[in-house]
Amino acid sequence: MRHVMVIDLGYGDAGKGTVVDWLCASRPVHTVVRFNGGAQAAHNVVLRDGRHHTFAQFGAGTFRPGVRTHLSRHVVVDPLALAAEADHLTAVGVPDALDRLTVDGEALLATPYHRAANRAREIARGADRHGSCGLGVGEAVAYGLAHPDEAPRVADCHHPAVLRRRLTALRDRLTAELGPLDAPPVEDCLPAYAGFADRVAIVDRAWLSGALRAGTCVFEGAQGVLLDEWHGFHPYTTWSTTTFANAETLLAEAGLAGTAQRLGVLRVTTTRHGPGPLVTEDPALPFDDPRNPTNPWQGRFRFGHFDAVAHRYALAVAGGVDGLVLTHLDLAGPGLRICRRYDTVDRLTPGPAGDLDRQAALTARLLRARPVLDEAPTDWPAAVAAELGAPVLLTSHGPTAEDKAPALAGAVSAPR
Repeated sequence: MRHVMVIDLGYGDAGKGTVVDWLCASRPVHTVVRFNGGAQAAHNVVLRDGRHHTFAQFGAGTFRPGVRTHLSRHVVVDPLALAAEADHLTAVGVPDALDRLTVDGEALLATPYHRAANRAREIARGADRHGSCGLGVGEAVAYGLAHPDEAPRVADCHHPAVLRRRLTALRDRLTAELGPLDAPPVEDCLPAYAGFADRVAIVDRAWLSGALRAGTCVFEGAQGVLLDEWHGFHPYTTWSTTTFANAETLLAEAGLAGTAQRLGVLRVTTTRHGPGPLVTEDPALPFDDPRNPTNPWQGRFRFGHFDAVAHRYALAVAGGVDGLVLTHLDLAGPGLRICRRYDTVDRLTPGPAGDLDRQAALTARLLRARPVLDEAPTDWPAAVAAELGAPVLLTSHGPTAEDKAPALAGAVSAPR
């Protein structure tokens, strides 16, 4: 039994969800473990029969019968959004998603007050918006760091008096800072959280240790390494550790360090949703992505040529991978080129975690950089493997599990 960790080596939206679905179709999987992010995740899975779901908090293996989801303590949990997601899963033929869900009681809660504060701050930035999803995930993390003993957590949903006190303090602090918030009264929120606690299995850390020994687990990351809270291009980042680090911590706590395969997912075209550096951006590329439309919080979905410089940086930040998954190969054509260096640099070097001034300076440098583009390779998987120094184990030419193909014999298994 070998567990699998899946992260995105770009700015997100590379296809982690469809890869996780493929993994759960190709082998018996006990649990998909979410280990960062929150309800702002958007992992699209399409089945051969046309059913589609955008997974936010549930694991992207949920279409596969019996596969569980565990939200670890590193996930910011939004019970209200979770209920809406469960309703959509029921509508597309998965009525038991909540029955297959466990949530770590230590996880932070994202509330309507976090969401309202998040949106107020982003609106106040005007033209300098960071590209937030507007769902309050970063606000919940920031509040948890500032008030670790008072931040609302999942386990509080079992204790209405505690939750009432913490929600009231949260609302009052944010209101004092930002003015009136577009959010309901505390008393109106409490029944929904009580219902969540009654419906979902809230567990402690020991649960995951048992699951890891019961069967293969797939660790599903959110966002992308180039958006990492410490190593991304500040301030256009997420309040989340997007590398393997959280998953590795969870495995080590269970005494299973080093037992997981490390997979990095990336598109054949480098993309980004919202503002921030995208050195290879080319508005002339004839692409669109109906799963990632323009929205009022992130802005438009942007396309660029394959950026080996940025992806090499992501690999260095993540500590390397055992293999790569190259997606969206159906978009590869003569107009799509590869960038091996910029006009001013051919390699980006990670700095120490937490030095955000350094990251901001790197961002400014990237915003001035221009790509040096080479012609499209005749063999994209081979070219990507050569540039990044890691084998391409799986390729994807479309949104379904059936559109995936192992690139190396024996490296991975095909769907059953």
